[in-house]
Parts: sequence; C-alpha cells; structure tokens
Amino acid sequence: MSERRLALRVVTMPRETNQYGTIFGGVILSYIDQAGFVEARRHGQHRWVTASMDRVDFTAPVHLGDIVSFHTSTERLGTKSVTVRVEVEAERYTTGETVPVTSATVTLVSVDASGRPIPFREKPTTEA
Repeated sequence: MSERRLALRVVTMPRETNQYGTIFGGVILSYIDQAGFVEARRHGQHRWVTASMDRVDFTAPVHLGDIVSFHTSTERLGTKSVTVRVEVEAERYTTGETVPVTSATVTLVSVDASGRPIPFREKPTTEA
C-alpha cells in the first residue's frame, strides 16, 4: 500500500548477544515493535499500541556489531488500526554485505488515554 521507508537503524551491542554470539530474537522483536510504531505514527500523532505481531520469520542470524535496518510499509489502514510490514536487514560488521534477516507484520491500534480504540485521521494531527 505504501512505499518502503527506513524507520529505525541500530548497531548491535554485546549486551544483546546470546550464548552463541548472535543477537537475541527478543531484541529484534523489540526493535520491530518500535519500527511499527514509527510507521503508524505517520498516520496520526496520538497514542498507538501494538495489538498483534504476526508471522515473524527469522531467516538469518544477526551478529555482534552488525548495523541493523528496519524498513516499514503500511499494508492496511483500518478505521482504528494500521497494519505494518517490517523488513529487517543486517549490514555485516566484517564484510559490509547487507542481508535480509527478519520480517514481520505488526498491527497497531490508535487508543485514547483510557486505552480504548479510537478512529484516527490519515493526516497527522496534534491531538493526543
């Protein structure tokens, strides 16, 4: 539905590694969640919460020192929710090669201060 955009870029650190020397999947999931929020926020500047994360595929490991890029695109706009595709690539620390490592689909819901879903506007607004 929308063009693919860079939402987030991080350098992996030693505290994020597991006993095998690769980055914990949960660390990548956290960044996917943040990248999904960045994309949802483009559709309205208010509270967005993650409702679901579907079909997460880890296709290659992320290594210590890799630069990881999280690209997003909006797949679906509902009345109160946005479905975002997140594609994750790692630029290898040792070679500079860029490889796809993970992909996921995240659904975020626009909510009011009480956590109840509310309609959002496609154009950004300053309402909270």
